[in-house]
Amino acid sequence: MNNTKEMTALIPSVGADGGQSLTNTNPSITEYDSEFKEKMRRVQLMQRINDPDYLPTISMNELYENVYQSRPPIIDGLLRAGTYLIAGAPKVGKSFLVAQIAYHVSTGQPIWGYAVNQGAVLYLALEDDHQRLQERMSRMFGVEGTDDLHFAIWAKSLGSGLQEQLDKFILEHPNTKLVIIDTLQKVRELTSEAYSYSGDYDVIGKLKQFADSKGICLLIVHHTRKQPASDRFEMISGTTGLQGAADGAFVLYKENRTSNAAVLEVTGRDQQEQKLYLVRDEVRLTWNLDHVENELWKKPPDPLLEKVATILTKDSPTWTGSASELVALLGEDVQPNILTRRLNVKCGDLKNDYGITYTIKRNRHGSCISLSRLEQRG
Repeated sequence: MNNTKEMTALIPSVGADGGQSLTNTNPSITEYDSEFKEKMRRVQLMQRINDPDYLPTISMNELYENVYQSRPPIIDGLLRAGTYLIAGAPKVGKSFLVAQIAYHVSTGQPIWGYAVNQGAVLYLALEDDHQRLQERMSRMFGVEGTDDLHFAIWAKSLGSGLQEQLDKFILEHPNTKLVIIDTLQKVRELTSEAYSYSGDYDVIGKLKQFADSKGICLLIVHHTRKQPASDRFEMISGTTGLQGAADGAFVLYKENRTSNAAVLEVTGRDQQEQKLYLVRDEVRLTWNLDHVENELWKKPPDPLLEKVATILTKDSPTWTGSASELVALLGEDVQPNILTRRLNVKCGDLKNDYGITYTIKRNRHGSCISLSRLEQRG
């Protein structure tokens, strides 16, 4: 009996003597089990990735669980982040047009009624000199300049240092939104596959990869062929590899060579096709919009995003909580995981249209959603 008491006394008690309960401090078997399963899942994933025949895939459910932060357009309805060609015949007014776009983006002023997201612009005017640029810009916009529009009249070629030059410029000017290359021929590296489909696709593909990695727009000036075509975009000089690799294209042309009127046709992956009728101001040499053949389609308001926008105010610009709490706050008749999927998909619209950033973090206990109002929308 004494032995029993002595053995029992060896177990520390909970109380003033500082002993701790084993039940309260040790993780549960369930927690150990979930951690073990997660580690095994990661090991199996690494084994699959290291397999030379591994093909990375993503399921539809996994796709909806991810949040992809979209970027606002450079020019609303006209120009987005990515790589675009702008082509036209020699002396049709391409350089004046891209100079006009560069000025409006760098100053944030709307162009032809299209809203502009202001940012720094680099204009590689590789067929000009500084005197000609000075004359052109002062004639077009007067002598009140901006520090957000930068010019270069020389640059290295693609594959021989151009990407590194652009990378350093963006590092020095982190608010860069637009880089204009005038013209493609000036930066194109000559290879054995130049002017073939693969060569054309490769040169634009490299520029697109750079633009996508930096989240900027690359606008590349190019020429059109003399041969007419029923589809104006088929007149872009070179093979279809150029347009195939680009995110979009603009073609500027005149029906009458001596006329001051021109047409700008626009096509792209993520935008509506448009035809803009322009008239050139012979004094300032800027392009003015006469009319548009088809009006831009506008997305209707999203009822869910409208509700989310009402949560945040000037006095309460942030909100954090679980998906279940957000469902209750919004009064939505929807499962929490479906709500988060809808917000995952719409996070770009929530930011661009309502000025609200959305993030979600997941852990073993569930998800934590954070909503925050952008200061400039205040």
